[in-house]
Amino acid sequence: MTKKEFAKVLFEKGIFSSKAEAERKFDTVLETVEETLKAGEEINFIGWGKFEVVERPARTGRNPKTGEEIKIEAKKTIKFKAGKTLLDKIN
Repeated sequence: MTKKEFAKVLFEKGIFSSKAEAERKFDTVLETVEETLKAGEEINFIGWGKFEVVERPARTGRNPKTGEEIKIEAKKTIKFKAGKTLLDKIN
């Protein structure tokens, strides 16, 4: 599902008065999530899931085509762990 399709669903559920408003408000939510994660804070929706920024250390990898060893630099990545309520609904 794309962001536009998701905003359309929110509009169809009657949460917003127009599709454009739904897209603007959803963009605001996503921007807030980005800003929070960029600041190094975690976001925890009890029962639904948790987003957190984790450091991946530098490591040595291997080019699958040539077999040559390559150095993979350290970087930050986002980890999501689903909450029990969400997992129970999916299963």
